[in-house]
Amino acid sequence: MEATCQRCHQTVQDGNTFCPACGLPQLVYSEDADAAPGQPERRAEAARDASMVDWKPAIRAACLLAVPAGLLSSASSPVSFFGVFWMAAAAAWAVTLYVRGGEGTAWITTGAGARIGLVTGLLAAWLAFSASGGALFTERYALHRGAQIDSEWKNRVEMSQQLTAQWQNGFGGTDAAQARDLRTQIEAWMESPWGHAGIETFGFAINGLLLVFFAVGGGALGARMTARMRRPQL
Repeated sequence: MEATCQRCHQTVQDGNTFCPACGLPQLVYSEDADAAPGQPERRAEAARDASMVDWKPAIRAACLLAVPAGLLSSASSPVSFFGVFWMAAAAAWAVTLYVRGGEGTAWITTGAGARIGLVTGLLAAWLAFSASGGALFTERYALHRGAQIDSEWKNRVEMSQQLTAQWQNGFGGTDAAQARDLRTQIEAWMESPWGHAGIETFGFAINGLLLVFFAVGGGALGARMTARMRRPQL
């Protein structure tokens, strides 16, 4: 016999202890002829709403995975290019640890997994931002490599301005003198300490947003994969 969920009114197959749509625990009654009279029915397991998150163990799992993912994704890491993949994997793993360690948590919805992934991503993004900034500060002031950093940055700025000039010449129809003056002003700002710091900070912020985005997706994916393997059936 099929029943409907009291929350979302979706069809729940006979014997399912959770709604397949929203995760709400369902009441299941057994018609066991051998059961003693008056003996109360016992649930197969302690059920918890699959859309809810117990944040204490969830934050522990998120912190455990956010630290290595954030360090691997920082600008000072030699494998930072794969940072979004580290982040998605860390968020999915955090969801798996949360589900396996939770009492009464057989599976969680993709929304709950995405929220755990969001927390993991925010922690890792903050750590990656701090590690990247700290590495630049140490390299410039503690290792006294400021002149080398400025020289490399100046070369990058000049190369970008040359590419911009070639792009403008290819389209044509632009006042050459005006375009040259504008490029000179932009180049002077980019080579200034404020310009250099602003561009680096903007790059770190974009990297952090990407990490959070992929962490949310990784958390949702981890919840979906876990639900397929652990969704209870009676």
